[in-house]
Amino acid sequence: MNQLQKYFRYRQALIDQYLKGDMTKREYLQANYDAVIGNDFGPFTILDSVEKCLFNYQYYNALAKENRSISIHEEMELPLKRQYQSQSDYYYRKKDQATQKALELLDYRDVEAYFVKVKSRALKGKLFEIVCHSAAMYDMILHSTNDRLRQRLEEEGVFSQGSRVSLIDAYVNQRY
Repeated sequence: MNQLQKYFRYRQALIDQYLKGDMTKREYLQANYDAVIGNDFGPFTILDSVEKCLFNYQYYNALAKENRSISIHEEMELPLKRQYQSQSDYYYRKKDQATQKALELLDYRDVEAYFVKVKSRALKGKLFEIVCHSAAMYDMILHSTNDRLRQRLEEEGVFSQGSRVSLIDAYVNQRY
């Protein structure tokens, strides 16, 4: 088993703990952050496999959430707060690039996307879910608010209008 496979196995164990109630969302996010930051191999510069794309998705998503959380929860001057928010936005863009590349590698086959029902007013009509059903892999559930990514999904005919309850609704709608 290579390092990438070990990471995904560890991440699944974290998800299982979260689903059982053994850890909070914040604890899950922190453990996943520690796992992606504390490895010897990422992020990848050449995204030539779906697995590498998914790792980069997790890597940049963890960094984005960490920077966003710091900007919200820590006491700091406004310029520093904006710096953390800007860094978070940068990491979300990198996450969306990894998502786009994964979808291209999958050739948009067995992919569906739709807006999700959220409690957050800021994310309503913006956050969408991308579900990739693949015989070669487990189902992937990805999220984004990126308009270009959504437009590409629409062009490929895999984005459904309307909104649905997320497949991981309890996670998506839980604050951290």
